[in-house]
Amino acid sequence: MSLFSKFRDGLKKTAVSLSRSIAGLFRNTAVWDDAAFQKLEDSLVEADFGSSAARKVTGVIRDRYEKGEFSGSDDIRKAASAEIAGILKTSARPMKHSERGVTVVLFVGVNGSGKTTTCGKLAARWAKEGKKVVLAACDTFRAAAVEQLQLWAGKTGAQIVSAKQGADPSSVAYDAVSAAMARSADYLLIDTAGRQHTQKNLMDELAKLRRTVAKLCPGAPHETLLTVDASMGTNAVTQCREFAAVAGVTGLVLTKLDGTGKGGSVVGIQNEFKLPVLFAGLGEQPDDLQDFDPDTYAEAVFTSSEPSQEENGTEA
Repeated sequence: MSLFSKFRDGLKKTAVSLSRSIAGLFRNTAVWDDAAFQKLEDSLVEADFGSSAARKVTGVIRDRYEKGEFSGSDDIRKAASAEIAGILKTSARPMKHSERGVTVVLFVGVNGSGKTTTCGKLAARWAKEGKKVVLAACDTFRAAAVEQLQLWAGKTGAQIVSAKQGADPSSVAYDAVSAAMARSADYLLIDTAGRQHTQKNLMDELAKLRRTVAKLCPGAPHETLLTVDASMGTNAVTQCREFAAVAGVTGLVLTKLDGTGKGGSVVGIQNEFKLPVLFAGLGEQPDDLQDFDPDTYAEAVFTSSEPSQEENGTEA
């Protein structure tokens, strides 16, 4: 399956939600007036693109339309897609890697955002590429998290470093970094407990863990990735704001994009925080975690997943 097909299928609910509200507008509006542009902006907001990004996209399209750059509604749809891609490209970059030795990736986020699953899927990807991966089970509060990571280790052949429930997460991180370096691992993926920014003791614990990792492996963690549940919509923006301020976040992983009609939240997040989205979760299988591609995302969102009335053999 092509990358576009994965994004198209994974973003089906968002595309359908968006197309239901504006497909007729794109298809049937002969002359775009204030009401038409307002409907476009409202539709983007309803799909959780965020009011700021929606205004920006609509404003640019209106300006180009008034200059006579468009010959029809299809041009406007393509322009909307291009503007969305442009916003997402502002900070787009590939994942950072260590120039020498193990690349350490730290995963942070709220409970249920997909940290452990993302660790497992990336372990599967890199193991498949022949890389040596170590998993660090630093969520010592939730026994199920350790068990889940152990299952991923068994599936992928990755090594895992864990401790008994309630152990100090920083001590687990210390052992994991030491093991990864001793084994000449290519990647160390550190899973942490879910937490809210208001839980000061847990945020202090995260800062301690980061210091421990950096002391043993200068330059680490090379990425601190915030996993964001895309189905949270505008609440995902709030989560990002809170974590970015206190956790040293360097990039984002958008999870559960396939299960929501609110996939536009990635645009609002990018527009506000300028943090790169490195990966997108588009399904349950390991290879459904894909490198995030702005052009592919934008095209998929503006490609209707529903047949038109003409394709159905009916008339309006």
